[in-house]
Parts: sequence; structure tokens; C-alpha cells
Amino acid sequence: MSTVATIIVMALLWAGINGNFSLANLLFGAVIGLVAVLLLRQNLFSPGVSKRAMRIARLAGSFAYELMASAVKVAVLVMRPDMHKVIRPAFVKVPLTVKSEAEITILANLVTLTPGTLSVDVSEDKKFLYVHTISLESRDALIAEISNGFEKQVKEVFQ
Repeated sequence: MSTVATIIVMALLWAGINGNFSLANLLFGAVIGLVAVLLLRQNLFSPGVSKRAMRIARLAGSFAYELMASAVKVAVLVMRPDMHKVIRPAFVKVPLTVKSEAEITILANLVTLTPGTLSVDVSEDKKFLYVHTISLESRDALIAEISNGFEKQVKEVFQ
């Protein structure tokens, strides 16, 4: 994205956040955008930034989908008349391939924010994430879902 386009987008975002699209507010947003671009120009316009932004957007989209799908799944589960028979809570020890504190924290938060699962703890050696699930179908399936889903995408964001 060019510098001018970035400033225009930032001015529009500023006006949208404030709910005021007056000329003065748009100009003020443009000034803030210009200052931000001048301060961040080396980081904003490097070749890897757009790839990383796309990876972050993909992770956010994946999380939004999982959030909605899991919310529906949990709602259906708890509305069943035989709920006490189909709920099978369990703790699962999920092996981690992410290594940094930031990667582990983001992964644990994504798991916790998804309805039906909760990150409980991380092992001291940071090799395992302990996850509680409201209804366990298969340990291997849950581990694969986390590893091939959120964990893989978190690793891609930090590459």
C-alpha cells in the first residue's frame, strides 16, 4: 500500500472511531496518519509486512469461524434433554511446537476464548498445554484440531 493510501485509510479509521467525518476531523486523522507513517515507515513498508498482515488476518478469520462454530456446538450440547449423558469433560495434555512466550500466550488465549475449551496450564518446560474441554470425543482429534489449526497459524504469524 502506498504512503498516501495508508494516510487516507488511517484518516478514515480515525474518523470512524470518533464517529465524526467532518473535514477538520478527517484532516486531524490525516495528520496522525502522516506522523505514524513517518515514525513507522521502515517497518510499515518492508516486504514481509504484507505477508505477516495476511497471516494475522487469516488467523483472525479462523478464530472468528471457530468462535461461532464452537458457540453453536456448545449451545446445542447444553440444550439437549440428555445433556448430562453427552457431556464428557476431560483434561487433555496437548504437545506444543510453539516455543516463545508470545506464541504460547496467544495460542492459550485462542483456546480459552473458544467456547467449550479452556487453557488451564502450561508445563514448566513449555512443551505441553493442558486444555479442559466440555465434551471430549477423542483426545487425538482434539490435539490434532489445536495443532493443525490455531498452533500452526500462530507459528506462521511469528515466522
